[in-house]
Amino acid sequence: MQYVEFGKTGAKVSRLGMGCMRLPSHEADGKTVFDEDKGIALIHRAIELGVNYFDTAPYYCDRQSEIILGKALAGGRRDKVWVSTKNPIENDSGDDYQKRLENSLKNLQTDHIDFYHFWGVSLDAFLTKVKAKNGPFERAKKLKEQGMIRHISFSFHDRDAGAEEGNRLIEILKNGEGVLESVLAQYNLMDRNKEVGIALAHQMGLGTTVMGPVGGGRLGAPSKVIQDLLPGKVKSSADIALRFVLANPNVNIALSGVSTIAQLEENAAIAGNTGALSKDELNTIEVMMKENERLAGLYCTGCRYCMPCPREVNIPEIFTIMNYHRVYHLTDFAKKSYAEIGKVDWRKYENASKCVECGVCETKCPQSLPIRAQLKETHKVLTA
Repeated sequence: MQYVEFGKTGAKVSRLGMGCMRLPSHEADGKTVFDEDKGIALIHRAIELGVNYFDTAPYYCDRQSEIILGKALAGGRRDKVWVSTKNPIENDSGDDYQKRLENSLKNLQTDHIDFYHFWGVSLDAFLTKVKAKNGPFERAKKLKEQGMIRHISFSFHDRDAGAEEGNRLIEILKNGEGVLESVLAQYNLMDRNKEVGIALAHQMGLGTTVMGPVGGGRLGAPSKVIQDLLPGKVKSSADIALRFVLANPNVNIALSGVSTIAQLEENAAIAGNTGALSKDELNTIEVMMKENERLAGLYCTGCRYCMPCPREVNIPEIFTIMNYHRVYHLTDFAKKSYAEIGKVDWRKYENASKCVECGVCETKCPQSLPIRAQLKETHKVLTA
């Protein structure tokens, strides 16, 4: 395992961190049951492999993740690792913020959190809730003085333009300068719009952790298109995806959620590979990914001018899912994602079958795309 300094925090962290959002589980009586013993064994194996950064949150794994991690670290392991968890900023109350922290401390069987995150804050939530008078920001500083929090952090999911002007991640960094010590944000081969913000965070001395290095499972699936970015030089799509993230000098930790020891060991082997991608290899990946983005843009650029749809069909999101199949050959992932539409919180919209062919979207599309025909094709292919 390779280790790096985590910004200016003084912590030396493993390049691979373990995300505890997908701990082992099984189905029983129509419900998902998390396997505590298997989860503990998985965490212990991660420590054996040299992983020393573990990330959890109060609501992960049906509220069991913090509890399982706490049990896994009992008996002398707690002081050998860095623990990261999060506070859901449900309001602007400093008292409520502290109560949620105290509950996490109880779950984790510890007296302090190493990296405590304002969880998934948007720029608006950061300015109006986190930084409210006598709110979470001020309380976090006091709790740090008391030793309950070692480092004040934040995780970021807000939409990001990528350019510095108007960039929401950058605005949070500027508004939290001198207090915020690490950031957790999504970044991978296919999601690079936070690259500028991550670079600035690194420059400012924050520890930088990347979630979704294999695209939330997208890049873990077999794909000849992805593997052909470096033909003959990578073992799998996950291999190139993880190596790409770790090759970015502004990234300290690639945080990967795993549910099996096999997944964990594969990721640890990749993270332990001292043969980093060369400049030429990175340039090759850059050129080929831009070509893939161009091909995807032929079907939809994601400008959203077609929205809103009167039938609540999220046209850009559906075409993004279709491009996983059409451009990147991630067909199984595309079908799974399409099947989730209307069934999970992050896909609260209608699928393409609800299109009544009114044609309003096509009158607004700057590319004059045959949207109605593409929606029909998408539904046929992704439900086959």
